[in-house]
Formats: sequence, structure tokens, C-alpha cells
Amino acid sequence: MEIDRVDGRTANQLRPLACSRNILNRAHGSASWSQGDTKVLAAVYGPKAGTKKNENPEKACIEVIWKPKTGQIGKPEKEYEMIVKRTLQSICVLTINPNTTTSVIVQVVNDDGSVSFMVMHLSHNMLLPCAINAACAALVDAGIPLKHLAVAICCCLADSGCVLLDPTKLEEQKTKAFAYLVFPNLTLSILPEGSLKVEGEPVEQAIITSVTQGAMSVDDYLRCLERGRAASAKMSAFLRRSLPLQNPSDSSKAG
Repeated sequence: MEIDRVDGRTANQLRPLACSRNILNRAHGSASWSQGDTKVLAAVYGPKAGTKKNENPEKACIEVIWKPKTGQIGKPEKEYEMIVKRTLQSICVLTINPNTTTSVIVQVVNDDGSVSFMVMHLSHNMLLPCAINAACAALVDAGIPLKHLAVAICCCLADSGCVLLDPTKLEEQKTKAFAYLVFPNLTLSILPEGSLKVEGEPVEQAIITSVTQGAMSVDDYLRCLERGRAASAKMSAFLRRSLPLQNPSDSSKAG
């Protein structure tokens, strides 16, 4: 089942991507990531000596601070901080700089207006994936050791039952569930040859993070997973073009 989208995209088509690195002078690493009108800036500071309370001093600590475009941070943003932190911890090599803390500041630049009261419980649907993508690019810019990169994607289940990739504000108002999916970037993996696995799974079948909101059947989730995994290949190709070969003052864009 397909659906006509206001912006003319197909159900499995991403909005235009853009990524820029090294955009903040005082940060150890920085990057911006945008998809359509949704844009997030990430800055990395550290690693600095010492770990936070309740963190393992024998490993490096990742701290994530979420800053909304306007207003104070609330419960949703706190949840986003935890999701981004767990995702980054899973891709960073935490044994290289033990007893240190690397701070990742996530600043929302534009959230595509996704603050409608009608969908407040499911709002900011694209902020989380953009934040993860921006944070990964900023970690690369800061030279933080990584096991592999990651690409984050949002799929939604429309009221019609159709699975839509990378929904807009207008589309989210007619959506009953979301799936936030984070996949390993296959080509940029730097794991030793012959050990391309994530959490014991072959890297080509792996998923790093999966978060759902709303009512979604198992079949619907599997459709989201299939569509997200297909899109992750396109996003991985975009990362290959934008991250390794990019000059500090350049930006890379893909339509």
C-alpha cells in the first residue's frame, strides 16, 4: 500500500540530506545534520579527565546534553539524552581513554515545527535521528575512537496503514506510531576483518538502537525495519561522501 505525500516523495524516499563538519571553533569536534527543514547541531568536548557519578572509571564516559530550540528541557528531551547516550556508547571504543568523560552537546536548530499539541506525545519525530547522525559526525570530527559509525532513521505508520520513511510535520499528524532505528554503517566499519558483528549479530543484519512510540503490530514493525534498513544503505553512502573526504570548511549535500 502506497500513499500520496504532500512533498511529492515516495513512501520510501528520504528528504534532502546535508552535513557540515568543524563548524565551531572552540569545540573539539562539531557537525550539523539536516533532513529537509529539520536541523541539529552537535558539539563534542573532551575527553576530559574523570567520569561522572555512577559511571565505570575503567571505561570512558559519554555525556549527552540536549538543548531545545526554545524553552526549557523536559521529560521527552531527557529521554532523548539517554537514547543518544546509549547509542553513542555502543559505537565508541570506551576502553581507550578510561576514566575520562566526553561531552556531546546537541542543539536543536530547527525542528520543522513539530510541536503541535495534537501530537505532543509523538512530537519531534525527526529530531532524534538527526541528533544521532549529527553526534556521530561530530565524534568523527573530534577524532574519538569508534568501532563503527551509525545512521539513524525514522519510519512512521500512517493512519492508512502505510509505512512512511522520514515523515514531515504534516504527516506526523496523521500517524499512529513511529519507529526510530539506528543501523551500523557497513562500509565505514573499522572492526577487525572477520569480526564484523554488532552485539553478536552479523553487521549486515544488526541494529544498534530501536525505539518505538505508539501502537504498532509486529508485522508493521518488521515493515518499518525493512524500509529503514534499505534507506540506511543510502545514508551510509552519503556519509562515505561527506565525512572522510570533507575539508574542514566544506559542507556536503545530497538530494
